Amino acid sequence: MKLKQPIFWKNINFISLLLYPISLTVSFINYLKTLQKKTKYNIKTICVGNIYIGGTGKTPLSILINKILKKKYKTVFIKKKYKNQKDEQKLLIKYGNLICDRSRSLCLTKAERKGFGLAIIDDGLQEKSIEYDISIACFNATSKIGNGLLIPAGPLRENLSNLHHYDAVFINGEKKNNKLINKIKNFNNKIKLFQSEYKINNLNRFDRSKKFLAFSGIGSPWEFKNTLIKNKFKIEDYLTFPDHYNYSKKDIRKIRNRAKKKGLKIITTEKDYLRLNKNNKKNIYFASIDLKIVNQSSFNKFLIKKL
Repeated sequence: MKLKQPIFWKNINFISLLLYPISLTVSFINYLKTLQKKTKYNIKTICVGNIYIGGTGKTPLSILINKILKKKYKTVFIKKKYKNQKDEQKLLIKYGNLICDRSRSLCLTKAERKGFGLAIIDDGLQEKSIEYDISIACFNATSKIGNGLLIPAGPLRENLSNLHHYDAVFINGEKKNNKLINKIKNFNNKIKLFQSEYKINNLNRFDRSKKFLAFSGIGSPWEFKNTLIKNKFKIEDYLTFPDHYNYSKKDIRKIRNRAKKKGLKIITTEKDYLRLNKNNKKNIYFASIDLKIVNQSSFNKFLIKKL
């Protein structure tokens, strides 16, 4: 979804209440989807998705799961094809095999034919016609659940009560959020809960004694800034753009001029960097970010047991 989240998604207010009747319709449609017949494929499947719209760390988690299991299984990433998500497709290809097509069902059929043993579906919890072996819902520790309402009145794709359908929850981000943990447990006290932090794995490329202008067009831009600050980057200026934003020459020229005027180096995310053409990449650097799971051994055991 190519947008900046509206302010009224943070708290219940007049606008969110005005849109609430439409959210009830969305809730009913979601219910009808759960009545669909589910298809079980002859390939192991792990779906990593989210209930909250925006950046929750599902793609980094998909990549991490692939790293954990690729020695045991012949793995493939599955991604439904969206024109505005080519950055995520490029990122997944960098770390493994990818099948991307007009439907997840078609992707899984292709994966079976090609002899893959495990499919990691990046974004697909709302695909109720597929029976997954493992389903994981991701949340961001900072954004939490917003005002708790469904789109368009709020930022949720599904009601939180649907958590009882899923096997695990990941809370990704730099802050521990006990309130979010308790809320999730209220809806499903048996769900496996894991937490992770963002880790920059190419720190040696940067001189952190310098000052930086950072920019991003991702679902959780504040999380990127928090990660940079945690790693002792001196962020003097920070520009945000809509998620999956395609930068024009004019945009990059403005960014360069702003950085030059203030004597700043330029840093962005890997996903943003992959959206730049060759000429626009000059003197712009990206932070390569992975997830670091707090309870890694427990998660490994969880995966092995469920598969």
